[in-house]
Amino acid sequence: MMNDSKSPNFHIREIPIYGDAILAPMDGYSDWPFRSLCRELGSAMSYTEFVKVEKILSRRSKQPQAKLYYQDPERPVTFQIYGDDPHMILKAALRVQEWGPDIIDVNMGCPAKSISDRGAGVGMMRTPLKIARTFKMLRAALRVPVTGKIRMGWEDNQNYKLIARIVEENGGSLIALHGRTKEQSYSGQANWDAIAEVKASVKIPVIGSGDVKVVADIQRMKDYTGCDAVMIGRAAIANPWIFAGMNREDVAPAQVKETISRHLEKSVRFYGEADGQRLFRKYAVQYLLLRTLDREARKDILKERPSAEFMALLDQVYEAVG
Repeated sequence: MMNDSKSPNFHIREIPIYGDAILAPMDGYSDWPFRSLCRELGSAMSYTEFVKVEKILSRRSKQPQAKLYYQDPERPVTFQIYGDDPHMILKAALRVQEWGPDIIDVNMGCPAKSISDRGAGVGMMRTPLKIARTFKMLRAALRVPVTGKIRMGWEDNQNYKLIARIVEENGGSLIALHGRTKEQSYSGQANWDAIAEVKASVKIPVIGSGDVKVVADIQRMKDYTGCDAVMIGRAAIANPWIFAGMNREDVAPAQVKETISRHLEKSVRFYGEADGQRLFRKYAVQYLLLRTLDREARKDILKERPSAEFMALLDQVYEAVG
C-alpha cells in the first residue's frame, strides 16, 4: 500500500522508500510491463527480474537490456543479478551500474535446481565466506547501495541469520527474506518467525516475503515480524491492485478492464504486437478469474488474436456477466 505521509517508511542507505508493499522479483513475471504497472498502482519500488552475470558480461546477449529496462517514474529501481563467482558478480555489477539503477541486489534465494546446484541463487547460501567476499567487494567498488535476497537456506543448513549478519557486516544495505527453505520452493507455509529473527539480529532494513495473499496480510506480517516492508509475489499476479490497498473482490469490473487494457498496451509496446499479446495471456488468465468461465469461453479468450480484438471480446464477456 502507498504510504500517504511525506516521511519515508525506511531508507536503503540514503534512498527513501515511501511504501510498505513491494512487487517481488519473479522470473518470467516481473517484466517491465507488469512491474511498471504495479509501481503505478502503489508498489513502493521496482525490482527487475534477475539476470545471470554471464549474460551481462556477454557482448552478444540482448537479454540484460530487456530485463533491466525501466523508466524514471519507476524509481527507486533495483537491478537483481545472480551468479556463483564473486569476481564475475562484481564485473557484472559494475557494468549494469552504468545503466542507472538506484540499487543492485544479489539473488541468493532462487531454489531452481539448474541455478542452485551450480552454487548460485540459494546455492550461494552454502558458501557464507563467498557471500562475505562478494558483498565486501561490491560495497567497495559500487556507487549504489547493494542488497541481498535470501531464503531460510537448505533443510540441513538453515543459516539465514548468519547470512543476514554477513550481508550487513560486509556493507549490504538491506536484506529480503523469503520464509521458506530451498526444498520447500513455494509449497507449505512460510515461516514468519524466521523473518522476525532476522529483523532482531540486524540493524539494516528487512523485507519479509511469503504468504502475503490479501491486503490485511501486509500489516499482519509487519506486526508479527517487525519487518520494514513486505514483498508480494504470486498473489500480485492475480491481484496487482493489492498495491492500491484492494483485495481482488473489491476491484470493480471497470477497473479490471482499465488495468488489463493498460497492461496489454505496455506489453505490445515493449515486445511488439505478436509477442506482447502472447506474453500477456498468462496474466489475463489470472486477472479475469477465468476459472469462473466454462472451458470453451476460456479457450476463446486466450486464443491468439490482435490486441484490439481481445479488448472487444473482453467487452462482450463483461456484458455477459454484468
